[in-house]
Amino acid sequence: MNEDKRACKKLGFSKRPHVMVVEARFYADIADKLFAGAEAVFKDQGVTYERFAVPGALEIPAAIEIGARTGRFDAYLALGCVIRGETSHYDIVAGESSRGLMDLSIKHAACVGNGILTVESRQQAEARANPADMDKGGGAAQAALEMVLLKQSMAAK
Repeated sequence: MNEDKRACKKLGFSKRPHVMVVEARFYADIADKLFAGAEAVFKDQGVTYERFAVPGALEIPAAIEIGARTGRFDAYLALGCVIRGETSHYDIVAGESSRGLMDLSIKHAACVGNGILTVESRQQAEARANPADMDKGGGAAQAALEMVLLKQSMAAK
């Protein structure tokens, strides 16, 4: 078990969080690996979630905005992958999807875990997505849950 998952076992929520998971399916196999890591963290913590698919990383912030407006979720998890290609499209997608998530977290005081990989190659993506290797999906899930814990602790005071 990696450090992130050991740390996650220490969390204690005042109420069980419900998470919106939004996956960019452009690289479906990478998204599935990212989700496997996140799901393991959720199961470990007894967290409930709903899983939604969007075509690519640029659509993730819009989907989370729609979810935030419902008031149903305590946290949001963005999962996807952007692999550098031969054009500047990579820079736009990587930067704008990340900026969109940051804007949402500030606008809504939302607990957002950013699990959108921005990598140079498929090999890097596979290593980062693999729950048995770098487990970035699990790490992003843990980050979202730690923000929920912070939010709950501040609301209780």
